[in-house]
Amino acid sequence: MKRILTIGEPMALFVAEQEGPLEDADRFFRNVAGAEVNFSIGMVRLGHEVTYISRLGDDPFGKRIERFLRENGIDTSYIAYDSEYVTGMQFKQKVTSGDPLVVSRRKNSAASHMNLETIAELRWEGFDHIHLTGIPPALSAGCRELVYELMDRARAKGVQISYDPNLRPGLWPDKAEMARVINDLACRADIVLPGIEEGRLLTGKEEAQDICDFYHAAGVKTVVMKLGPQGAYTSTGDRRFFTPGCRVEKVVDTVGAGDGFAVGVVSGILEGLPLEEAVRRGTAIGALAVMAPGDNDGLPDREGLAAFLAAQ
Repeated sequence: MKRILTIGEPMALFVAEQEGPLEDADRFFRNVAGAEVNFSIGMVRLGHEVTYISRLGDDPFGKRIERFLRENGIDTSYIAYDSEYVTGMQFKQKVTSGDPLVVSRRKNSAASHMNLETIAELRWEGFDHIHLTGIPPALSAGCRELVYELMDRARAKGVQISYDPNLRPGLWPDKAEMARVINDLACRADIVLPGIEEGRLLTGKEEAQDICDFYHAAGVKTVVMKLGPQGAYTSTGDRRFFTPGCRVEKVVDTVGAGDGFAVGVVSGILEGLPLEEAVRRGTAIGALAVMAPGDNDGLPDREGLAAFLAAQ
């Protein structure tokens, strides 16, 4: 079992109960959204410990989110409440296949007001790994400064860093600034997990290996690139290999697939699996994620993961 640290914005998620355009939905059921939420739940289900740093509104949605995280075994001791700013929200279309429309309401949210004071009392002892995404630095200047500080402290303390760009172009003033900041942060990580289209947008390169070489040149040791249903491409500089995607019976909801992939790769590496097996685990969990209706419903425990891999 390893101890992992992450930071993000968990949001109240409202999913339409009936299919069709979101503007026609009359009823919604409530859940919790967030890339780092999905990652944390996936890691806990595989037996690891996760501590989640965030800031929530002191409102019913924030309190429900913290309870949800605790119920899923996530340590919330570094989550604070804000009496001035509210909890972020998302509204998601119900689909039976493909990508649902997701509308976010997170501007000026409590999480966007995180800053260096958020980690003033953070104790690093015992953490084996920190997982970061490109979402928090897009929320505000304070959040961006906070992420830089977390990465610098992790590097100074020898804590391994994984970084998933998880691009949210709508949160940035323009794509040029997004690429500059995301690449600058990614190049401070040990493991970078871009999607192929993200890699093209961030680097201007087209081919998978050229994208990987861009990050290797900046000091990144391992780049594992998501290729969607096709699988993944991995490069460590001196080693490179392709991992085919797992068979999927039916794509129900693609939200959370990349987070599931990150769970598989990071957990495998932390457990000392050969890199090929870690990436294979990533493709398996990503496949399980797209076959389930919710953002994190399909994330497996060890028994479920083993059964799925055996069936493949």
